[in-house]
Amino acid sequence: MRKKVIVNDKMQRGYVYYRTEPVGRNFAPAFTPELTPKQMLRLGVFGGKYMTDCRREFPPSWFTHAKLCAARHDARLNYFGINASQTLAEWRRKGWIRPQDPRGWFQWYCRYFMGRRSADDARQIRRWRAIRRHMTAIRKNCDSGDLECRRKQRQAALHWAYDSRSI
Repeated sequence: MRKKVIVNDKMQRGYVYYRTEPVGRNFAPAFTPELTPKQMLRLGVFGGKYMTDCRREFPPSWFTHAKLCAARHDARLNYFGINASQTLAEWRRKGWIRPQDPRGWFQWYCRYFMGRRSADDARQIRRWRAIRRHMTAIRKNCDSGDLECRRKQRQAALHWAYDSRSI
């Protein structure tokens, strides 16, 4: 079941990791994302400027109907049509980026979903769990089904695999 993956894209050259778990299965008990990477890409996350140069690493089906823009971040591609992202430079400044996943949390999640397990999993899962506060705030402050309420917060939750459309 162990599959070697060699990554060569704009942000990583010669990075090697192993997929040791079945795709989409055997997640840590505390990690229960509501959306798959494929669903997230179809909904529109990160202004479409994500994973545009590393498609070979992931299943082609993830990119069918994905809302992507190789040229630049375009908030209109996001599900809620609003920018809810900080820049990669800001992520780096805050210490959120690790060398194994230079694109951040979503890259970690995609690789985790595909079966990679790493020493960074516990940290990333803690970061994911911390986003629940946004879901709580949406539930507390918005009428059920009012997708216009807290659009930026809803978009941010989508970036973390929480389905904020369901509230």
